[in-house]
Amino acid sequence: MDNTIKFFAYSRLICILLATCLLTGCTKNFTELNTNPAGVTDEEANADYALVASFLAQAQRDIIPENVGEYQLANNLCSDTYAGYLTPPTPFVGNANNVTYSLVPGWYQAIFVDRYIKAMNPLFRVESDTRQDKRLQDIFAFAKLLKVSAMHRTSDKVGPIIYSKYNVLNENGQIDYDSQENAYKNFFLDLDTATTILKDIQNNPKSAAMAKSDMAYTADNYKRWLRYANTLRLRLAIRIVAIAPNIAKTEGEKALNPANGGLLEANADNCIIGLSTDHPLNTITGAWGDTRMSAPIESILGGYDDPRMAKLFDPAADPLVAGQYKGIRSGINIDGKSRYENYSKLRAFPNQMQLMIAAESWFLKAEAALRGWSNAGTAKTNYETGIDRSFEMYGLSSQVTAYKNNSTSKPKAYVDPKAIKAGENNVAIGSPYLSTMTIRWEDGDSNNRKLERIITQKWIAIFPDGDEAWAEYRRTGYPILFPNIVNFSGNTIPTIPGIRRMPYPQREYDSNNQSVTAAIQLLGGPDNGGTRLWWDVANKNF
Repeated sequence: MDNTIKFFAYSRLICILLATCLLTGCTKNFTELNTNPAGVTDEEANADYALVASFLAQAQRDIIPENVGEYQLANNLCSDTYAGYLTPPTPFVGNANNVTYSLVPGWYQAIFVDRYIKAMNPLFRVESDTRQDKRLQDIFAFAKLLKVSAMHRTSDKVGPIIYSKYNVLNENGQIDYDSQENAYKNFFLDLDTATTILKDIQNNPKSAAMAKSDMAYTADNYKRWLRYANTLRLRLAIRIVAIAPNIAKTEGEKALNPANGGLLEANADNCIIGLSTDHPLNTITGAWGDTRMSAPIESILGGYDDPRMAKLFDPAADPLVAGQYKGIRSGINIDGKSRYENYSKLRAFPNQMQLMIAAESWFLKAEAALRGWSNAGTAKTNYETGIDRSFEMYGLSSQVTAYKNNSTSKPKAYVDPKAIKAGENNVAIGSPYLSTMTIRWEDGDSNNRKLERIITQKWIAIFPDGDEAWAEYRRTGYPILFPNIVNFSGNTIPTIPGIRRMPYPQREYDSNNQSVTAAIQLLGGPDNGGTRLWWDVANKNF
C-alpha cells in the first residue's frame, strides 16, 4: 500500500471511529472514556502519522469547541455570558436557565464530559504512543501542551478535575480527581516537559508528524509553540497569584526569562486554530439568533468611543434603538425572543478559533511588572503595547495613539428602552456597577486602580474568549460588570459577586460517584454555582 493510499485509509478510519464515538456518546461510564479511542495498534497509530494527526486535530479543535451545539452549551451560555461579552435574547426554559442562575444539567455537562471525550482522551492516546519514541518527542511535547490548554479551561470552570490519575483505577474501580491546586501543579510540570523539548528543537524544521498535526502555525520550526507554552505558563501563574504567590512568582518568572524562548509578542505569534467548519458563533448569532451583544460591551466600548466596536458588532435593527450599538443586560426578565432579537448582532468570524493572542501576553506582562516580577519590563509600556497589538489585529493602528492618550472617557450609563418593567435594567452614572475607569495609563494611580485598567483593556482585547475573560473577572473583579436582576438559583449563587463555577455532570454521580464525592470535599463547598474555586480569593488583589 503506497503512502497516499495509507494516508486516506487511516484518515477514513479515524473519521469513522470518531463519528461513531460522538454519535453514541462514546461511553456508558467515565471509566470507558480512558480506553484507546480508536482500538488500533501502536504501529497503525504511527503509520504516516495520519492517525496521530487526526487525534491532535480533534483535540486542537475542542480546546474551545468548534461544534456549534457544544460551543453554545459549554461556552456561549456559560463563560461568554458570565464574562459580560454576549447575552441570549432567547428566554430558554421559561427564562429559568444558566443566564438567570437556574443551572441546566443538560447544558453544563458539555463543559466536563465533552472535554474528556474529544480532548483528554485522544491526547492521552498520543502521549502514551509517543512517550518512548525518540522520533516523536515533538509530538509528545505537543500533546502535553494541548492537554494543559484544554484542561485548565475545564478546571477553571468546575474546580477539581481528573488529570494526573487519568486512566488509573483506584481500589474501588473508579478514577480519582486532583484538587485544583494539584491540577495546577501538574499543569506546570507538563509545561516543563513540553518546553524542555521545544526549547531544544526550536530552530529545527518541523518533523513530518508535526507538519501534519499543527493547525495554528505554518512556520517551519517550533519557536511559536514554545512562545505559546511560555505565555500559557504566565497566564496560569497570574491566575493563582492571590492564593499561591510564591509559586505564581516562580512560574511567572520562568515564563518571563528570555533564555527560555520568549512570549507571544507580535500578532504573527497569535495562536489561531483553523476549523473544519464555520465559527460556531456565526451560527448561534445568525441562523439560530440566540446570542447578541451584552450590555457591558455597549457600556465600556461605547463610553470609550472604541473603534473596535464596529469591527465586532453591527448596529441594532430594532426601531427603538436603530443605528445604535445596543446590548442586552444578562440575567433579566425576558418574555420572548422578539423583545431583544434585533439588538446588536456579532459580525461574522472567519472559520478559525482564537486560543491566545499577543495582546494578552503584553497585558499579562503588565500585571507581572506591577507585581515586581523579574524580566517583566514596565507596566506602562506593556499595557500600551497590549493596546497597540489589539488595534493592529483590527487594522486600526492609525487610531491607537489618540485612544491611549484619552484620559477622560469612561464607560457610559446603560439604558434599556425595552425592559419589561421600565428602568429596571438601567445602570446609571454613579452606580457602583458602572466603572469609572479611564484609558490613559496613570503612574500616580494605586496598584488596584492600575490592575483594573490592565484587566479592562485585556477584557476588550481577548474577545470573544469568554473562558479567559470570566476567569479573570472572578479572580480580580474586573472589569466591573452588571449584576443579575433575576436570580433563580434558590439562594445557592449570590447575586453579588455572581456565579463562581459550574457543577459536575450527573453522569459523574452515576458512574464515578465515590470519586466525585471526594472531589467535592476537595472543592471545599457544595457542588453548585456559588462555591469559589481554589484560586478565586475574595477581595485580594494588592
